[in-house]
Amino acid sequence: MADIASEGLKHALEAERRIEPGGNLRAAWEKLLKDARKCTRCELYKFGTQTVFGEGPLDAAIMFVGEQPGDQEDIAGRPFVGPAGAVFDEALEKAGIHRSSVYVTNAVKHFKFVAKGKRRIHNKPDAGEISACRWWIEHERELIRPPVTVALGATAARSLIGKTVTIGKVRGEPLALEDGSECWVTVHPSALLRMPDPEARREGRALFVRDLKLIRARAAKLAR
Repeated sequence: MADIASEGLKHALEAERRIEPGGNLRAAWEKLLKDARKCTRCELYKFGTQTVFGEGPLDAAIMFVGEQPGDQEDIAGRPFVGPAGAVFDEALEKAGIHRSSVYVTNAVKHFKFVAKGKRRIHNKPDAGEISACRWWIEHERELIRPPVTVALGATAARSLIGKTVTIGKVRGEPLALEDGSECWVTVHPSALLRMPDPEARREGRALFVRDLKLIRARAAKLAR
């Protein structure tokens, strides 16, 4: 497990491409990362392989927040590297967003699952776990100060906004956060994977790309 955690830390540090190693911002982020590796704020740390922290440039104009790491993310120590990550990357490309330009993290930093034989099946975080992990999200946002933060799914939206929202009602429009920046809410890529009907999947992915294009344009405008 120590080797896996070390490899995850290596990947996370390598993801910081545009911040000089000796800078105060990077030093603060690295301290936050190392503290998160030892997190015991909820019971989930007892079951997952490791903390899966955010990664990306610390001057990113857009921060994407998912729900929690999945099975592959838990093993790799990196966010959005599993099947949902592949859908996410494809949509980013179609929307004209380079993943290397955005910061990607999760509302909950440990994998919550139910064991079924040798498989580990995703189990949705509860309100207490979301609340406990919100401390890390707030500190990530304080360091990065993104003009736009994107909630991928209802769990992320609850973490960022502090209450339950219906995605269909708030999708496609900015919501004001306490620091004056904007939150945009869209679906989680895993929801697109679960759609059984091929036509519904195509439509769902097209709408997701549409959302990302709107977000890209808005972030560019706010960053001027």
